[in-house]
Amino acid sequence: MSDKNGVETSEYKNGIERAEYGGAAPQVQSHRAAYPKRRLANPGPLGLFSFASTTLMLSLFNAQARGITTPNAVVGMALGVGGLAQLLAGMWEFACGNTFGATAFSSFGGFWLSYASIFVPGTGISAAYSTDPAAEQFSSALGIYLTTWGIVTFLLLVAATRRNIGLIALFLFLTITFFLLGAGFFTGMVAVTKAGGYMGVITALIAYYVGLAELLIRDESWFTLPLGQVSKRLD
Repeated sequence: MSDKNGVETSEYKNGIERAEYGGAAPQVQSHRAAYPKRRLANPGPLGLFSFASTTLMLSLFNAQARGITTPNAVVGMALGVGGLAQLLAGMWEFACGNTFGATAFSSFGGFWLSYASIFVPGTGISAAYSTDPAAEQFSSALGIYLTTWGIVTFLLLVAATRRNIGLIALFLFLTITFFLLGAGFFTGMVAVTKAGGYMGVITALIAYYVGLAELLIRDESWFTLPLGQVSKRLD
């Protein structure tokens, strides 16, 4: 049945009932009520900029820029920006339904927090290796630590192959960075550690680019940056 306005009686009554209980009544000229959808902001740029900034800083230290050989100045950055800010971005990616972004940001937020804790005196981590014979184990322990994160990054690289070329390049260079840094600690070769630092700088610049590309929204910006969308195979 329908009334004179062409709205089905059952739908109209249901609309009245929704209005009585705090719901939205349908428009008379429409068969469906318009319910507003909540939109969440994109946490990707925050996570990418946080990752890029902390990675750039540590990579310059690893490359011994301006003669710096002690990386402890990165601790504050790793705790507040690379760790906390990136972890928050990861949690909001879960809310946005982006499993890949949530996994990547949350994982590397945890990485920076754990890396910084190694150099915080209160944790006692570095102090445990300050005396013989444990002192000789510190480099090997860090090598295992960084190699493990190289494996995690490689798995994310595999997942990124369904995303875009920007993310593929980011995780590719980051994987190489981790393995080079791990090899540097295993072998004690400064040149290998420096090479890891150089690769880390490239990784950070790529992360800045991808973050800016996500920040420049098509309908709100004067220009956009391409990320190289990977075409999906049609079955």
